[in-house]
Amino acid sequence: MSRIPTPATIEDAPAAAQPLLQAVQKQLGVVPNLFRLVATSPAALEGYLGLNGALGRGALPAATRERIALAVAQINGCDYCLSAHTYLGKNLAKLDEAEMAANRTGASNDPKADAAVRFAAKIVRQRGRVAEDDLRAVKLAGYDDAQLIEIVLHTALNTLTNYVNEVFATEIDFPVVNARAAA
Repeated sequence: MSRIPTPATIEDAPAAAQPLLQAVQKQLGVVPNLFRLVATSPAALEGYLGLNGALGRGALPAATRERIALAVAQINGCDYCLSAHTYLGKNLAKLDEAEMAANRTGASNDPKADAAVRFAAKIVRQRGRVAEDDLRAVKLAGYDDAQLIEIVLHTALNTLTNYVNEVFATEIDFPVVNARAAA
């Protein structure tokens, strides 16, 4: 059970958040608990959805974004995000079990994506204090400066949701995947 009340329905959320949640429902077909919980602060929901939407229109492929999300959730020990992104990785990004297992270790079976996932994992583990060689490795894999920025922002956005879910113990509404299980 969540540490703060999660609005049970869109109508139970603050009025300012309701149109945002309706847009989530229209896009996803459902409103996951994370969105309803964050809707407790309409400003926070608007900020989260704005950054998430903008990054979704960025240069990184959806599969790479899911790979990064899996790595970050595993490192941060967030069962909610690991469960959500395992579901999304499998059903939307079409990642296979072997790839998602690699992502959870901070790697990828795809050589180009591997550089992005390793970089994202290093950002989390080293709290952003990466070396010049780390940047060089991602660039050598074929990522440009704009994509480097997006990798950092995806890492930060996923860390943000990891923290929200861990602080408030968001009830998992996806098939449960435990971050504490062998990665």
